[in-house]
Amino acid sequence: MSSAGRALPDVGLVVAARQGDQRALDDVVAASLPLVYNIVGRALRGHADVDDVVQETLVRVIRYLPALNDPAAYRSWLVAITIRQVRDWETRRRVALNRDAGLDAIHNVPDPASDFAGMTILRLGLTDQRREVAEATRWLDPDDQELLSLWWLEETGELTRNEVADALGLSPGHVAVRIHRMKEQIQSARGVVRALRARPGCPDLGVVTADWDGTPSPLWRKRLARHVRDCAFCDRLGTTLLPIDRLLAGLPLLPLPAGLGAHLPSAAAPAAAAPAVAPPGPPVGPSAGAAPPGGAPTDAGGGPSVVDLAVNRPRGLVPSLAAGVAAAVLAITTAVVILPDDPSAPSWAAPPSAAPTAVATPTVAPTPSVRPSSKPLVTPVVSSTRKGVGVWNFAGASQALANSKASWYYTWGTQHPGISTPRGATFVPMIRSAENVTAPELARAKAAGPYLLTFNEPDLAEQANMTVEQALDLWPQLMATGSRLGSPAVAWGGPDPQGWLDRFMTGAQARGYRVDFITLHWFGADFTTATAVAQLRQYLQAVYQRYRKPIWLTEFALIRFGGGGSQFPSQEQQAAFLTAATAMLGQLSYLQRYAWFGLPATDKDRSGLFSTGTETTVVGRAFQAAR
Repeated sequence: MSSAGRALPDVGLVVAARQGDQRALDDVVAASLPLVYNIVGRALRGHADVDDVVQETLVRVIRYLPALNDPAAYRSWLVAITIRQVRDWETRRRVALNRDAGLDAIHNVPDPASDFAGMTILRLGLTDQRREVAEATRWLDPDDQELLSLWWLEETGELTRNEVADALGLSPGHVAVRIHRMKEQIQSARGVVRALRARPGCPDLGVVTADWDGTPSPLWRKRLARHVRDCAFCDRLGTTLLPIDRLLAGLPLLPLPAGLGAHLPSAAAPAAAAPAVAPPGPPVGPSAGAAPPGGAPTDAGGGPSVVDLAVNRPRGLVPSLAAGVAAAVLAITTAVVILPDDPSAPSWAAPPSAAPTAVATPTVAPTPSVRPSSKPLVTPVVSSTRKGVGVWNFAGASQALANSKASWYYTWGTQHPGISTPRGATFVPMIRSAENVTAPELARAKAAGPYLLTFNEPDLAEQANMTVEQALDLWPQLMATGSRLGSPAVAWGGPDPQGWLDRFMTGAQARGYRVDFITLHWFGADFTTATAVAQLRQYLQAVYQRYRKPIWLTEFALIRFGGGGSQFPSQEQQAAFLTAATAMLGQLSYLQRYAWFGLPATDKDRSGLFSTGTETTVVGRAFQAAR
């Protein structure tokens, strides 16, 4: 049994938290986070909303803990609340899908770096048949993902069968029947996974998968499992499969993302501080007790408590838990959470964010890392986990990046020399061209993971300038980094049959290569806002419908390229487009990240956001406000 799970929090800690002990409540919330994260992350299949659902769960734990009659039943109560929040999320998602069905073919596409099957393999170091089991879970029916999240934790010793049954509102016998059915589905999916990975493979299987886009799904599990059962070659591959239960026994909880522990305070406010819990009713906030003027309750070291961070962090304003920074309930706080079932906003206002201060640009390039700088910039909270920007160095670049409220950035390389990574933001490396596929560059890219952008505009002579075959030949070296790989970012023609990207993706599938998401660039030549936004939307939709993979839009703006040089719209036109475009992008579930082109604003780069580290353009102010 894992020591990380059932031992904490103990009954005494829960009792103290119910009685208003701030330190105990902080410890209860912190101890509960790994279990909640594992349940939600696997049930939501690594969706980008994992952090929000984790937060909503913990907010309800804080709010309703005083009403818990039996402190010894805290774990069962916590799991039941977590499952309720998962189901509420699923209900909201289905309503949104039905509402938007006539406008877009929007699908529930997980963030590649948040895929719990992939993270389980990478973080727990699974090998052989355990790896196959994790991969097989991707093929389950959606309704079974919730059950999987609980059963997996039961098999690893974190939950009991009674706790699983209580969370689902079923009898232990009914749970046993459902688990048996789910295990049969996983077992058939294991046979499919093994057949697809076999080398040399079954030639008949290639015929069956000719129309498959490579994305695991219940429908294709059934089709491929039927072939595996009827094929002597494929069926023989499954004769050595061990029982699933034996393979999962003894596994620990999936570790929390890197960097999450740094946000857990080592001590909370003393018991004499204003209580952070209250009976069910109005949301808890500074008005409930004494707090510093204009501020929030603090811990013994002067920072906000875990509970305050959980309650006050705005939904959707932190990088993904799986990305490893500023996770879930432990992010910098600026406003209260308004939960879906809250009838009104609280009566108190959030403290204002600190004003940015100038920071000198370092003369020595920092080591590439997804972690914040050891001397983080004072910066406003990022306003969207999707929002990013392309950055090249200029006077004040570090402060401009901090002021931009971007949650991620890239520099068309594997390092960010002279540019400091702001608090709450991440750097994403790129292997720009064939000449960058070297051991040192690949090592730096791996260290800066978990994502890797690849080959910048290989279809242009003045950029990466690569043939499809050259890119495919180099691809195994990129896969060897273990990073989540974006496709080469073509300048245009993403959905075109027999275009550069289409030929690359076809070749990658034929060779069995992994491409985790599609990377695109788009520049609009029509400066009318409505027309430009519609054209961008149509382009993204066409690419998604062709490849059925998540999309990163890593360069976009309104720029008209021609023989006489680049033409730009007015600042006001560019800002209007940015505002409307980012609102549209926020509605596309398959559009996981976007990056504006770019951070610096000069006479040449008139789509830029900042003239100096603190001087924004009209476009820059629109970007700061964008979600």
